[in-house]
Amino acid sequence: MPSGDHGHDHSDVPSDLALRVKALESLLVEKGLVDPAALDVLIDTYETKVGPRNGAKVVARAWSDPAYKMRLLSAGGKAIAELGFKGRQGEDMVVLENTDTTHNMVVCTLCSCYPWPVLGLPPVWYKAAPYRARAVRDPRGVLKDFGVTLPENVEIRVWDSTAELRYLVLPQRPPGTEAMSEENLAALVTRDSMIGTGLAKTPGQGEAT
Repeated sequence: MPSGDHGHDHSDVPSDLALRVKALESLLVEKGLVDPAALDVLIDTYETKVGPRNGAKVVARAWSDPAYKMRLLSAGGKAIAELGFKGRQGEDMVVLENTDTTHNMVVCTLCSCYPWPVLGLPPVWYKAAPYRARAVRDPRGVLKDFGVTLPENVEIRVWDSTAELRYLVLPQRPPGTEAMSEENLAALVTRDSMIGTGLAKTPGQGEAT
């Protein structure tokens, strides 16, 4: 991108929260408590390298490559590491496949254990007590709150993450995607679909979490 174009309209007024964050960042840098270069690397890591887009690449590969899918379902951590995604809170991974008869959903009832290497930082609602309690007690109701209504004959399985074991849901591949590239397939995979509180997008569908 040319240096004169930063991808946004300079007439836009930053939000109050954005101003506060920027002020805090400037203060920390000024006092020598934060290295600007290190901060940039950290932000880039969680926004572009560590996050749902990593998990989406894993799912897209599984949708496109039957042999990889078999490895993913039999040894999740090792198969995920094949794509270069590994590290803290992602050492022991189990991948759960959604099917026409089974829908998997992940929760951490004790705290907020979460597979950082493939999903990034957990959303606020994942750590909240209402989700952690209701996901086990009323999973179908929780899914409805997220806008997902499944047929009554679909079994909903809830998996409780721990410090030793974390889960990633392999959502069903949307119909009409047979000719799509792996890159385009990854764009259909949402964070929520890999937690089990959502479904993968269909081609042409708008943005979703």
